[in-house]
Amino acid sequence: MRNILIRADSSSTIGTGHIMRDLVLAKREFQDCRVLFAVRDLPGNINDTIKKAGYETVELESNGIEELSAVVKEYDADTVVIDHYEIDEAAERKLKKLTGATIFVLDDTYEKHYCDILLNHNVYADPKRYESLVPKRCEIRCGREFTLLRDEFAEAKKRKAYRPLPMTRHTKLQALVAMGGADHSNKNMEILEILEKFEDIHAHVVTTRANRNIDELKSYAAYKKNVTLHIDCNRVAELMAHSDFAIVTPSVTLNEVIFMELPFIAIQTADNQKEMADYLISGGYPVLKKFDQYLLSNEIKAMADSLRPMLIDFTKLTENEKRVVLSWRNHPEVRKWMFNKNEIPLYEHLDFIESLKKRADRLYYLVKKRKESIGVVDFTDIDYEKKRAHIGLYTDPSLKGTGKILMETIIRHAFEKMRLKTLIAEVLEENKRAVALYRKFGFKEIEKERQVIRMELKNENRRI
Repeated sequence: MRNILIRADSSSTIGTGHIMRDLVLAKREFQDCRVLFAVRDLPGNINDTIKKAGYETVELESNGIEELSAVVKEYDADTVVIDHYEIDEAAERKLKKLTGATIFVLDDTYEKHYCDILLNHNVYADPKRYESLVPKRCEIRCGREFTLLRDEFAEAKKRKAYRPLPMTRHTKLQALVAMGGADHSNKNMEILEILEKFEDIHAHVVTTRANRNIDELKSYAAYKKNVTLHIDCNRVAELMAHSDFAIVTPSVTLNEVIFMELPFIAIQTADNQKEMADYLISGGYPVLKKFDQYLLSNEIKAMADSLRPMLIDFTKLTENEKRVVLSWRNHPEVRKWMFNKNEIPLYEHLDFIESLKKRADRLYYLVKKRKESIGVVDFTDIDYEKKRAHIGLYTDPSLKGTGKILMETIIRHAFEKMRLKTLIAEVLEENKRAVALYRKFGFKEIEKERQVIRMELKNENRRI
């Protein structure tokens, strides 16, 4: 059996990214080998995480190559994986001379190395830039195909499209905040203070015990209903799958974010993030080269505006959208809950849409979320003088879990945009799901006649 020695560290200053990606490398590359991690006992380290993953650790006193060489010889390691910024080309050359082991280096910043294998697993990695930085015999592995992603990300991405799991009571935008396991500059707190201004955003902060500001974060999150703190989280992939956007450093985490196709805002907090930051800027992604409260607030607002449900007036629908809406309305699962249960012919549907151009008391909207059409909401019998209207909704029958999004869209648009004070809904008593949905959002039953329940919501009683 081959013996593999991985040299990496973690701490409240260094962070946890090196160890976390090395664990993925060990599982993927050295599954049938004995793998040992040579680490230092630094403040805020996650050496216990290595042991929990089933690997041995050897504690070092220093970053000296003589000490490392002795460990390589003691355990007869034929390959040494170096994932450490303080071990340079000269040290690698010396290690090779002392041990003869295969030198496998992880690099993020296009440094010069003396190695047999070089891995830059970041999405921005360009193999051509290493041609003059490593020996000619070196095997260069660069780019997306070598990205070190845990299996959970591939699994979560597959589930993402068809199993949405709401993480809060209502349909707030879910923001994943990941400023590194250590977050030595305490950017999490500054970001949370900005996010606090956005009432419809729920922040999920991912961090580790290596974060020396963990107590401050705990105290803050304990009293904020729009903040959830995840410490040493083992379900990051799931969190990403159910988030609407992320605020992250341009580091290892961004490889995961990009793979999950999650919209993001990147904030550079360290020099070793420069390559990723520059790559993202060249691709037109939102990146802050340094933390700026004003700029970040603007980026969050722009991101939130692009992700919130979008209302498209029926009179402005494309021909295809008009036909899609009609197909939903005529679907048996939608039609059975309508007061008019007849199928609507296309000509009648088109005439109705045309008539809306002359009606001030009716508004019908197609609702889109992330450019995907999800349903219809309407406002009828609009009385602007008394500030009230009747409402209705129906969803794309092929989708699940969109009723809450449509209901929240109605409430926000009615009370915040139209400045109404009262909403009225009439629902068939046997439509239990619809009645439950209205009640969940604060509607109260005011009368019932011929199996039709009349419900009402006033602005002062709204729950969102």
